[in-house]
Amino acid sequence: MNTYHVIGLMSGTSLDGLDIAYCRLTYKTKNWIYNILNAETLPYSDYWIDSLRGAETAAGQNLVALDHAFGQHMGEQVRQFIVRHNIQPDFVASHGHTIFHQPDKHISLQIGNGAYLAAHARLPVICDIRTLDIALGGQGAPLVPIGDELLFADYDYCLNLGGIANISFNHNGRRIAYDISACNMLLNTLANQAGFSYDEDGRLAQSGKLDAILLQQLNVPSYFSAPYPKSLGKEWVLEHSLKTLAESNATIADKLHTTCHHIAQQIANALQPANYKQKVLVTGGGAFNSYLIALLQKYAGNGYRIEVPAPELVSFKEALVFAFLGVLRWRNEVNSLQTVTGASRNSVGGAIYMG
Repeated sequence: MNTYHVIGLMSGTSLDGLDIAYCRLTYKTKNWIYNILNAETLPYSDYWIDSLRGAETAAGQNLVALDHAFGQHMGEQVRQFIVRHNIQPDFVASHGHTIFHQPDKHISLQIGNGAYLAAHARLPVICDIRTLDIALGGQGAPLVPIGDELLFADYDYCLNLGGIANISFNHNGRRIAYDISACNMLLNTLANQAGFSYDEDGRLAQSGKLDAILLQQLNVPSYFSAPYPKSLGKEWVLEHSLKTLAESNATIADKLHTTCHHIAQQIANALQPANYKQKVLVTGGGAFNSYLIALLQKYAGNGYRIEVPAPELVSFKEALVFAFLGVLRWRNEVNSLQTVTGASRNSVGGAIYMG
C-alpha cells in the first residue's frame, strides 16, 4: 500500500482549537507526495479551554478522567468531520494536547486517550508518539522534523510559529531541530489582556514602542544560548518569559512590540550564516502576524527569503505532519530522529488502537 488517507489531529498550546486535516499521502518513486483534502479548526468551548488550561494542577483522578473525556471529545469531532465531508479515512493520527513537557525529568504527557478516541471515531488511532523516544533518553520533541525532511525538502529551513517557535533544517547531512522561544503563548496572552483573542496582523504590536530593558530581560535566559537538542514546555514559558512580561510596567502595546522583536531576534540567531539566498518556510498561527514576519526578515537579513505559503498549509502543516508520522508508524518506519531529540537511536513511536 503506497497511498494513505489519514486524519491528522493537532491541539496546540495556544488553545485556539482542534486542528483536523484529512490528508492523502502517497509514496511514489522514492518520494512522498502530500495533499490536504479537507481541513478545519474547531474552536474550543470555554469548558475545554478552562479544563485544558487547568489540567496541570488537577488531582490524579481528575486528570485521568479528563484524558478519557478529551479522547472521547476528539473522537466525536472526528466522526462529525467524516460525516460532514463524506470521507473514508484509513485511520487517525493524533498528537493529543500537551499538559506536561519536562524532558529533564523524562516527563511528557499528551492527553486525549487513544482508546476513547478510537472507540468514538470508530477508526484505528495512532497516538502517544513521544513516549518511546523519551524512554530511549530523548526529549520526545520535536517530532515534526522528519516530516520537514521528507515532505518539504525544497526549503532550507522549516519554521513553525505556534505557541512555541521551533525550527528544523539539514546541517552537514543531519537533521537538526529544536524549540527556539515562546511565540504565540506570549503574543496571545498579551492580546487577551487587551481584550482580543489575538493581535490581528500584529497591528497592536506595531503601534507600540520598543522597551530596551524589557527586551534585554526577555533575551537573558540561558536556554537561548544552550546547545541543541533542546525543547521548551509551558512550565518554562510561565517561569521565564511570561513572568518577565507580567513584572514589566510597560503598556500592553509596548510589551507586544518588544516581544515581537525578542521572538524575531531569537529566530534570526537560529539561522546559520548564509552565503546565498536560503528559503525559510514559515507556518503556524504566527505566520499571519505580518509585523512579526517583517521583523524576522529585517533581523535575518537579505541572505534569507522568508516565505509564508497558502493559508491552508500555514494553519494545518502540523496536523498534516502528524498524519504523516502516523503513516510511518503504520508502515513500521522511523518517525523520530535521534539527531533531533537526543535519543540513543532513531525509533518507530506510537501506540495503535484498532477501534
